[in-house]
This record gives sequence, structure tokens and C-alpha cells, in this order.
Amino acid sequence: MSLQLEMKNVNLKTGDQLKIKGILLHDAERFQIDLGSDEDNLALHFNPRFHDDCDGAVLVCNSKSDGCWGDEQRDTHNPLHRGAELKIVLKLSGDMFAVELPDGNEVQFPNRVKMGVFDYFRVIGDIKLTSIKISQ
Repeated sequence: MSLQLEMKNVNLKTGDQLKIKGILLHDAERFQIDLGSDEDNLALHFNPRFHDDCDGAVLVCNSKSDGCWGDEQRDTHNPLHRGAELKIVLKLSGDMFAVELPDGNEVQFPNRVKMGVFDYFRVIGDIKLTSIKISQ
């Protein structure tokens, strides 16, 4: 069963960190973490895929402005595994997002839409969340 958690009026700012822990489902195909002002305006769309038609296991990042997607950033180094525990840290540094992965590596993605306050947070997909923590 696929998860969908949506939070509004979150009020995250530059300098904040969002720590997400969970367990990936054994048959996981994908999940996503979205951060922005609403579902049509996303500064960060982080989307690990475990069976992508083009690249197999891949990490995809993107942004969305007024409902229109930007160009995908694809990273074929995906250290996430089906059935495994997951800990991801999203670091909001103003002009760049850093997504800290369980193996210690980081995926960086630019804040293309120049958003400074993030009121919308969503997690969707094949993951069982165990905790979400916001720290400054």
C-alpha cells in the first residue's frame, strides 16, 4: 500500500533541516519527497526510483513552477535498497538543497525557483515512515 502524507503551513526556512526515517517496502517501485509552496510549485522534488525504464535504479530531482516541470536531474548512483531502513536529511541552504543519503553521499540540487520559505511538504510512495523531524 502506497503512503501519502501531505503537510501545509510548515514554514521551513533557509538553514532548516528535515530528517526523514522509514522503511522502504520490499516491492518498492518509487517514492517522492516534495518541498515548496503548494503541489504546483515545488522547489524540490526528490524521487528515488527502483525500476526506471531508462536507468534502472536512479535518483531523480526536479522542480515545478505553476504546474510545469523543469528539466530532470538524474543520478544513477542510488544507494537505497528495497526493504531497507532509510534515513534522509534534507538541508535547506538557500540557493541549493543537499539530500544526505544513508551511505554518506549527498545529492545536490539548485533552488531554481529561488524560494526562501517552504510551506508545503509531501511524501508519497512505497515507504513506511517512522519519523519526521525538523531542526534548525
